[in-house]
Amino acid sequence: MMLLAKLGAPSVPGCVMDRRKLLLVPAISMAIASFQYTFVKGIAKAEFADMPALRGKDYGKTKMRYPDYTETESGLQYKDLRVGDGPSPKKGETVVVDWDGYTIGYYGRIFEARNKTKGGSFEGGDKDFFKFKVGSGQVIPAFEEAISGMAPGGVRRIIVPPDLGYPDNDYNKLGPKPTTFSGQRALDFVLRNQGLIDKTLLFDIELLKIIPNQ
Repeated sequence: MMLLAKLGAPSVPGCVMDRRKLLLVPAISMAIASFQYTFVKGIAKAEFADMPALRGKDYGKTKMRYPDYTETESGLQYKDLRVGDGPSPKKGETVVVDWDGYTIGYYGRIFEARNKTKGGSFEGGDKDFFKFKVGSGQVIPAFEEAISGMAPGGVRRIIVPPDLGYPDNDYNKLGPKPTTFSGQRALDFVLRNQGLIDKTLLFDIELLKIIPNQ
């Protein structure tokens, strides 16, 4: 306005108000759009976080102890969602499993979804189930411990502290490994993050079959 006055241009208050309104409308629209996006994400997150193990998670501040889970001496927490039938696998036997993985310590993001409709690129494209030999050191300690107490047909949910998870924060060293690029990226972001991200993980494991020693 001062510049317009110096140049001899007339001062028109109405025009200034109109320009302010024009600038204000996009700003309000952007704010509403941002809120709607956050709200939608919040709904999805709330639905996902309905998992009992995620409720009350403070994301890195303290180690969570869940009263509806059994804690072993190693620090692994587990709950049987479905109890299987038959003997548990023995050392040297090969097990066939189906599994889901979540970064429970970082907003419960999924990094593997097999045989379940969880959306988008996180779904495995084939049905070659994960197999490993019990006691061979092919999988993370938590997976080994969880499987050793299961029976075929059983489904066990485990909460894995970092010291029972992937060594050196590298999922390439031990299984199970995400089968999609999106899953690898989601898990790798948490494992390799140098900040205060809680690297606690959650797995759902279904023991499908035990293959005896040949």
